Amino acid sequence: MAASGQDNKGRLAIIAGSGFLPAYVAEAARQAGENPVIIALTNEADRDWSAFDHSNLGVGNFAGLEAMFRRYDIDRVVMSGAVARRPPWREIHPTWRVIKELPSTIRTLLSGGDNAVLQMVIRLIEAGGVHVVGAHEIAPDLLATTGPLGKHSPSKEDLRDIAQGAKAADALGLLDVGQGAVSVGGRVVALEGAEGTDQMIERVAGLRAEGRISTRRRGVLVKLCKPQQDVRADLPSIGVSTVLNAKKAGLAGVAVEAGRALVLEREAVIAAADEAGLFVCGIDRGLSAEGFM
Repeated sequence: MAASGQDNKGRLAIIAGSGFLPAYVAEAARQAGENPVIIALTNEADRDWSAFDHSNLGVGNFAGLEAMFRRYDIDRVVMSGAVARRPPWREIHPTWRVIKELPSTIRTLLSGGDNAVLQMVIRLIEAGGVHVVGAHEIAPDLLATTGPLGKHSPSKEDLRDIAQGAKAADALGLLDVGQGAVSVGGRVVALEGAEGTDQMIERVAGLRAEGRISTRRRGVLVKLCKPQQDVRADLPSIGVSTVLNAKKAGLAGVAVEAGRALVLEREAVIAAADEAGLFVCGIDRGLSAEGFM
């Protein structure tokens, strides 16, 4: 069940980047009796938050963040949505706690992977006495479940591609680089980098058009949580755009980690996949191709 505001003394804050996830979390929190405060990240958040108590803050404004926590008596915070860029050090507005760690903070922003940056941000937030919780703790219905979500299921060849893609995504995650990989005919043809999942799939479509990927074999997108990832932030997620881009790239389907990946707009995703003839499924990490589902 989602956390209830009646069970906590303070309010819940949602740090909102771009995309659908912050809105889903906000509505789930309201349905659970919360009165969430939205902290919309400047030049990142892309939703209308006028129906909520909200404020806009720069990505590196730690001082403003702590002021918001005090103003609204915040005791829990959810980090949700995409953030396209990291703040340059000149845009960091530190608290005394951040100043003490400023050299390591700047080093992490400059050279750390996404998970390292998120762990640093979580540590700085919690040092001020606010507890960071995962989006899936507020909106558990978003978590992928094991097995096909729609009417289509992966074939034996698809399962082999899932197994190969999962190996690649796992290795990529260990390097704190990305969460996704595409395998076609047992060959890994694309790995997710800083550009994100949709742009990676567009690369696959381009390679297919150039004849560098077989047109006889369809292939699979696999997204896994990084092995060392703090699940309170940046869980792998898919939405309707993922399915539509997979169709354009000629893929057979999409596989995500059950229990540690989010499916946004679930009914719309299922409808889009069913119409496109693609499968969308949740897989259990570490199993063989035959034992995934």
